[in-house]
Amino acid sequence: MHIKKYSVAAFILIVLVGWFVYAFITQENMSINFFGITLPSLSIAVWVVIPLVFLYIASVLHMSFYSLLGSLKRRKYEKDHEKIIDAIVDAFLGKENRSITFKTDKYKLIGTLVNNATIFPVEEFDVNSDNKKLNEVLNSINNIRNGGVADLRKYSLASSNAFVIQNERNRYKKGDISAEDILNSKDRYDISLRKEVYVDFVKNAQLQAIEKYKNNMTKEALFEILSRINADTNTLVIPNDSLMPFFKDLNLSSGDYMEASKRLSYAMLPEQRMKLFEMLSNDSDVAMEAYLFTLFDLEMIAPAKEILDISQPNEYMRFKAYVSLKESGKHFNINLFV
Repeated sequence: MHIKKYSVAAFILIVLVGWFVYAFITQENMSINFFGITLPSLSIAVWVVIPLVFLYIASVLHMSFYSLLGSLKRRKYEKDHEKIIDAIVDAFLGKENRSITFKTDKYKLIGTLVNNATIFPVEEFDVNSDNKKLNEVLNSINNIRNGGVADLRKYSLASSNAFVIQNERNRYKKGDISAEDILNSKDRYDISLRKEVYVDFVKNAQLQAIEKYKNNMTKEALFEILSRINADTNTLVIPNDSLMPFFKDLNLSSGDYMEASKRLSYAMLPEQRMKLFEMLSNDSDVAMEAYLFTLFDLEMIAPAKEILDISQPNEYMRFKAYVSLKESGKHFNINLFV
């Protein structure tokens, strides 16, 4: 019961009781001695009403106290409701290092679960709610998924966040930012995006610019660079000393080195190609097979045989087989053996 309504009802009751006693029971006055103190002489009807007044005051105080407690409890629930919305928003975005705390028991369990989960909205999911935060984040997610750009700054996401990376990728594809803008800002853009953009960058960049950002080198970027050597368009002239650093720290396999040699077979001068893979094989044993392939591809049989003669019996077996067939008069393309 609301206190205002209760007060009106209590006032009517007090007036009716006082009127009933005065009108139908007695109109006499009396004085009461209270702990040795003689109180003024008042109508009996008034003395009947006074306890009702004190009862009303006490009940109002009682209701006000528990109403205050209820308001504080509702306030906790309202705050936790706002926090759970924030937690869901962070879960939608896959935000890291979440630590939203909840005050009420009912929200603590679900809040803990949401805090430690990532929620993936289905394609074009629209919550259709009155909650502005949920609508905004879902609209942003749908926009990014569809190749658009959204303002994610207010969510304080890390540069490594998947939506941040995709959002910046969309900006790059739309031409809002250039490849060099991304490569120049290590702290702002994730390394995966920088490496992805670097592949596009090396297709047209000058050697000096390629070397400047070579810490973003990938196997794909390396092969793009190799494809430009002595090409008909976007020609790139690179000495071996400049090429060598591009191969480092890529953790290339023997097959990758072999592929690099194949890509250079029509572009690079034979002497430079042979010297390059000799340098690579000296730098890494993994590149030795690519060096042997290069020698055989260039018909440099003698130096290749020298390497095979000093190798272990179980090493480079396919190249040894190729030499044996060649010495017996069988001629096969070296590519069949790699």
